[in-house]
Amino acid sequence: MESSVNLSPTPVATYQLSIKDVFERLSDREQLYAHHLSRAAWHGARIILRQTSPEGTGIFDFILELHKACDGQWGVFTDHYGLTIEELHSFLDYAGMFMSKMNNFCGEGDRKIVPAVSADSLRKMAGISQAATTALEAVVEPMLSLTPSALTLSESTYYLGNAGVTFDEIAGIARAMQLNDLEPENTRVHKSIEKDKTVYQVLQASAQSNDELQDYIKGSAIPIDVLQQDSELNGTVRLVRGDHSTEMTKICGHLLQAVRFAANDTQARFILDYLESFTSGSLEAYRRSMKNWVQDLYPRVESILGFIEPYRDPYGVRCEWRGVISIADPQETAKLTTLVKDSTKFIRTLPWAVPGDNDGKGPFEKDEFRAPGFSVVHALAFVCSNIWEASNVPNYNDIRETYGFKNIVYANRMSANADPNRPLYWIAPSESKSFRKVYHVLRFITTSIHELLGHGTGKLLAETSRGVFNFDSDKIPINTLTGKPVQSWYKPGQTWTSVFEKLAGTVEECRAMLISYYLAESKDMLRMYGYDDDTDISADELLFNMYTYIGFLGIRALQAFNEENQSWGSPHSNADFAILRHLLSDANGLLSIQCDVDSATLQIQVDRPKIAKEGKASLGRMLHRIHVWRCTADVEACKQFYEPLSTVQGEHEAWRRIVASKPEPAWKFVQANTILTDDGKVQLKVYEESDAGIIQSFADRGL
Repeated sequence: MESSVNLSPTPVATYQLSIKDVFERLSDREQLYAHHLSRAAWHGARIILRQTSPEGTGIFDFILELHKACDGQWGVFTDHYGLTIEELHSFLDYAGMFMSKMNNFCGEGDRKIVPAVSADSLRKMAGISQAATTALEAVVEPMLSLTPSALTLSESTYYLGNAGVTFDEIAGIARAMQLNDLEPENTRVHKSIEKDKTVYQVLQASAQSNDELQDYIKGSAIPIDVLQQDSELNGTVRLVRGDHSTEMTKICGHLLQAVRFAANDTQARFILDYLESFTSGSLEAYRRSMKNWVQDLYPRVESILGFIEPYRDPYGVRCEWRGVISIADPQETAKLTTLVKDSTKFIRTLPWAVPGDNDGKGPFEKDEFRAPGFSVVHALAFVCSNIWEASNVPNYNDIRETYGFKNIVYANRMSANADPNRPLYWIAPSESKSFRKVYHVLRFITTSIHELLGHGTGKLLAETSRGVFNFDSDKIPINTLTGKPVQSWYKPGQTWTSVFEKLAGTVEECRAMLISYYLAESKDMLRMYGYDDDTDISADELLFNMYTYIGFLGIRALQAFNEENQSWGSPHSNADFAILRHLLSDANGLLSIQCDVDSATLQIQVDRPKIAKEGKASLGRMLHRIHVWRCTADVEACKQFYEPLSTVQGEHEAWRRIVASKPEPAWKFVQANTILTDDGKVQLKVYEESDAGIIQSFADRGL
């Protein structure tokens, strides 16, 4: 299948998440704090495997059994077990990719990763031990199968059981959970038929089970077991705590150790809240942890733990485990303080700003923009199916508006973008040298604006409780698109995701991307990053290449489109493509794509003279619309505009086939480990940049 990642005999490059110099600047106490948090994060790896595919944990165990049997000496398979050098390299490439992604589906696009090794060759390798043979036979068929090429509802391990759950049933389960004040982030669903009755088990991640939590539950409003009996689902919905209990118990054990080395009371409080949430499954405790976490400003050791992003759930609400522990880089962080300080000035330049209204920000912004913490860090442990360049958390809108949020840029991940050997398939040869020179600069600028002002702006107009509004209901705000009073807002109990559902993630990413491009058009903004008309990379050079960059991301995004079910495997990729489609039709020829089907080439063309007149204006038109619709809960208007931009038909289907024929190599990273020595100190172990190094690092973690 075109949409699977069929690894070639030429291994993909491995990148190091360099951390040694930064880690060694920490005090002994900070190193101990970082060590225990990192161990807590890594113990979530099997959760990610279990959340992704039925065969994920089995493949993981098979790779580790091979490593154990050969003691990391992979050459034994060519010397004594009949493998060729090419076959061994292909297997190691697969194993390194699998371990780096922590599953056999890419985090961006959900494309399946399939090894370029035959079943016979795998069985030769497994012959090294009975344990390896047993592990292989349990997974060899799904491991090598090209289908499913991507994750859909029927394959998703967020929804288990042999009976097959539908989207309508998931919606019914959601209503039952809402009636009991339960949120879905840390849950999965298991459907079964018992004595001709349908039972839906809501599996909640926690260290302890229902029985173990009887005393904890007794004093709360949370039900012990049954959420809804004989509901409109025509079945029983039950809450079953203890999903991932083995891993959650180990995570809690290291959090208990970490809290001893917290730098302050705020850190101690959010770790204890983590502990309560991961022990009991309580998302109320998790929300409390986030309120304390955002107030721990500029820590030397930063942490993000929990069930955070819903990208892999076909329904869009259940979240993957993420554990990211990082170390601050104060010097790099200081360079961005001006951006944080001048945030309000730039918000006043956005398309919905109204002079004299809300300090010039207009009705669709909060009265006071609370500039968030903005840190440049180096990741020590990045436990996630995709190693992101930046994070903007927490995702709870009420916490963001009341307590604030943090923007975190991972410098040791961002630096990989400067690799001169990454392919640039869709850039014209005459422009490739110039584009490669500025690519990592554009990536850093747009990513940092995206996280701070992209996700940080906007006010959702709402009736927060009956008769209580977060705007003046006697003087309805004017819709800056129509010039008339707004006609819709969020009703009590509604949220951004509950109203916009599956569209919510991609529209929000699109909005944040557009804000980053719109503001990066300003030479004042570029000057803050150190670029003007006289620098080695000039402001004009960045502006021209930014539109090439938008086109490049939009074309590359097509690798995340699943032709089979006409769906996007990534909300980011959907947004990239929608922005490209808009500029192609709305910017009067500023951007065009030259397609030659016979030679399977696509090239982005930017008409430089049109940038000044057409570029920012077109970006602003799209941004203005989706921002106002988001703020006013106008989901129908947004759907009518956004869904056509997301379709892949006609000439765009030809583009998709070309992109599928030249898949960009997935990213592969090796990460260090921390080890507690006999004298109570922490030692950092760094591994070579290779597939063998990645596998060794996981073997040493003992997960």
